[in-house]
Amino acid sequence: MDYIIAQPDVNFLRVAGQSSCFPVNRVFCVGRNYEDHAREMGGDVEREPPFFFMKPANAVVPMEDGKADVPYPPMTSDYQHEIEMVVAIGSVAYEIEKDKAREHITGYAVGLDMTRRDLQMQARNMGRPWDLGKSFFMSAPIGDLYLASDIGHPEDAEISVEVNGETRQSSNINMLIWSVEETIAYLSKFEPLLPGDIIMTGTPKGVRPVNVGDVMVGKVDGLGSITVSVIEKNLKDYF
Repeated sequence: MDYIIAQPDVNFLRVAGQSSCFPVNRVFCVGRNYEDHAREMGGDVEREPPFFFMKPANAVVPMEDGKADVPYPPMTSDYQHEIEMVVAIGSVAYEIEKDKAREHITGYAVGLDMTRRDLQMQARNMGRPWDLGKSFFMSAPIGDLYLASDIGHPEDAEISVEVNGETRQSSNINMLIWSVEETIAYLSKFEPLLPGDIIMTGTPKGVRPVNVGDVMVGKVDGLGSITVSVIEKNLKDYF
């Protein structure tokens, strides 16, 4: 097929222990999926149906030897970290029940949902979408994908992030309000999940700002760690 412009690059995650990659299609994110984070954001902690927002595929920043740089984004003075477990979908999941969800999971990774919190809060207070606060270029640095066929399906794993050696967030994925399987099944009722889709499953309490020069180390037990440095770089330099 001929295109009238250059075809956009394929965004991807590296696969742990392999030379192959996982192509990223869409990025779904679950909002307020830990009770302690819901409280710190001023939300209701009752177990209501999950809600979602999305990031573009070019939000994804793959690691190189477990490390990556992200530029401090424009139009914000409150750039915050949110550590999350990431789930990769490998086959079409549509209108499924939760006991079938694992059949569609290719693997898991550790990631950061980087957020322009001031823009998100401004939009929330005005009853507007969160896109400019959440859905921006290079806002989702994600580590190598660990295949479910190799590691199984994590249910009890510590999740944490340190900034400059200080622990900021620390919890366990068993504290998710909506489990991975419940999340996939629920979302599949609204939208066919397709191969290449990924889901960022939510963050625990402790979200705080980072600045140029800060180094974040994010971990999920069994999924390795990522080291992400915040740098000062004009976005024009990426294109």
